[in-house]
Amino acid sequence: MKAATNRLRGVERDIVQAPQAGDKAPYYEPQGNEVAVFEAAYKKRLPVMLKGPTGCGKTRFLEFMAFQLNRPLVTVSCHEDLTSSDLVGRFLLEGAETVWQDGPLTRAVKAGAICYLDEIVEARTDSTVIIHSLTDHRRKLTVEKRGIEIEAHEDFMLVISYNPGYQTVLKDLKPSTKQRFIAINFDFPPEDIERKIIVNEVPGASPEIAHQLVAAGRKARLLKDHGLEESTSTRALVYAASMMGAGLDAVTACQVAMVNPITDDIELSEALMEIVQAHFSV
Repeated sequence: MKAATNRLRGVERDIVQAPQAGDKAPYYEPQGNEVAVFEAAYKKRLPVMLKGPTGCGKTRFLEFMAFQLNRPLVTVSCHEDLTSSDLVGRFLLEGAETVWQDGPLTRAVKAGAICYLDEIVEARTDSTVIIHSLTDHRRKLTVEKRGIEIEAHEDFMLVISYNPGYQTVLKDLKPSTKQRFIAINFDFPPEDIERKIIVNEVPGASPEIAHQLVAAGRKARLLKDHGLEESTSTRALVYAASMMGAGLDAVTACQVAMVNPITDDIELSEALMEIVQAHFSV
């Protein structure tokens, strides 16, 4: 039992860790007042919802803020099979004994970490219900399987991300859940910032390549209302620049990073490739 307990504590230390001296700050380019808003929310320990399309910088922003606030960050990528037990914890067999193992949310609550539930709308309903008591004046986590309530550490903060573009009748956050959060809206950065991000994220990427990629990306995003389910993200532009840096020609790099991942429709693919070729013609 003692060995199992020590092992679980070791796991907790590995996952819940604050930035260390000498660590490099995550690169992030502010787009507006999001830094000031998040800092104000943290001062009052209010839960925050980051809203915006995939690949626009929500996760990087949170990594940056956790570093700035010197808080450990626990990230959970939500999916349709994610249960409340995956977040809170469960009993596990250790030899002939049954041992309780805290889940990531419980570890964050105890350690005073920032817990980030990425794409919360993907999780099962029971997973979202358990966070309600952490998002109001109670700041407590109920662990039903152990019959206890855990009071959140004074530094604990809950953050979720949410992509409004994916909302449907069957897959959306309830208004009663949304209203428990301070919401910060994100979108793809302005052109000058997006160019700067590419140059900083991809060593060796020239300002000219960044300019062409951003111009092509902006044009491609216009197809969002013509059949594309997802826009060309800033992340995709960075990936394209990285593939160029690895030796691929520009058109092929853009195809595998900006076209193939977001559509299987032949006509949409052709339309996107026309945009790419127009900006990277030999």
